[in-house]
Amino acid sequence: MENEKISNLLAEQRDNAPEDLQHYFLSFEDYWERKLWHELTDILVNFYNEPESKPQRLVLYEGFVKGFADKINQLKLVEIGLSAATQCENEQDRLSFLTSLTSRVDKPASQDAYVFALAHVASVRLRLGQKAESRTALDKCESVLDTFDAVETVVHASFYRVSADYYQQQHDFANYYRTTLLYLACVELSDLSEPERHRIAYDLSIAALVSETIYNFGELLLHTILDSLENTKHAWLRDLLFAFNRGDLHAYTILQSHLSEAPLLAEHQSFLYQKISLSALTQLVFSRAPQDRAMTFQTISQETKVKEDEIEFLVMKALSLGLLKGKIDQVAQVARVWWVQPKVLERTGIEGMRGRLKEWMGGVERLGGWVEGVGEGVWAA
Repeated sequence: MENEKISNLLAEQRDNAPEDLQHYFLSFEDYWERKLWHELTDILVNFYNEPESKPQRLVLYEGFVKGFADKINQLKLVEIGLSAATQCENEQDRLSFLTSLTSRVDKPASQDAYVFALAHVASVRLRLGQKAESRTALDKCESVLDTFDAVETVVHASFYRVSADYYQQQHDFANYYRTTLLYLACVELSDLSEPERHRIAYDLSIAALVSETIYNFGELLLHTILDSLENTKHAWLRDLLFAFNRGDLHAYTILQSHLSEAPLLAEHQSFLYQKISLSALTQLVFSRAPQDRAMTFQTISQETKVKEDEIEFLVMKALSLGLLKGKIDQVAQVARVWWVQPKVLERTGIEGMRGRLKEWMGGVERLGGWVEGVGEGVWAA
């Protein structure tokens, strides 16, 4: 009776399918009758990846796949289930479907599939405005992931993507920035659509700029995701990031007219000025030789273009944030710095470092010549 029911379902769905997809149903029935679960799973995944399969995904899952769900790879079962869930009528139905799927794979041997499904449950809850429930689900995912030595990248990617969405809604820019970069490390950019790459590049750039704890975004500057901003209306945002990296107040002044195009940047204009001023300060310190890092407030003001009466606060802020290590002589109005936070170097920065290395090598050679000349008698002995 069960066999007849399955055969009738597959025959009906084959007749309803587009002509170029009908061959799948013949293979479904063949593999199912011969209990070739691995082959059946793979061809199901292929079918569900076909754009034209959308109308039949849900009915095929409910009437066919669920009958042998425990016999196939559980991670691929979740993949098939997630594809079927896209055809649910609304988010609430989708939540019920995915909650049931998550419970089905919550077994000791399939915890990777459980996390994969639970992360998508958290995503739906987030879209429904259930932030507390979404956070609970994400915390559960994280606790399970911490027990794995290794797991499929698709599992980590789903967790990082939903976590990033959560942090973005919370306006937790630093965690959004960190988590999105982890997500990008788990996926191939070519697998993302062009609009999605552009959205991520835009959101990452905004987060890096307005975060109160991110002052070094070299990892983003080196990431090819930023190329998604080129030749778009947001190309200026990429230029702004590089201006911040090199502490270029002149370039910032030119690009400042674009800030109104991004609401978050417009809201944080005073903070952005302070942030790029800090970058200008660290760039100035970095460009100087270690023995030449005692600078008067006047010198700092002249070279960074920051007002002289703002310099003391600026240096104190840099020290408190750990961007610099040193001390301030308030009486003499001198800042003495002995360490500066490393940053990504552009071509000019690399050239400057090359010049300092050549200067250092010349100093070593001169010292070697002086030692040799003074100690000539000793060396001869």
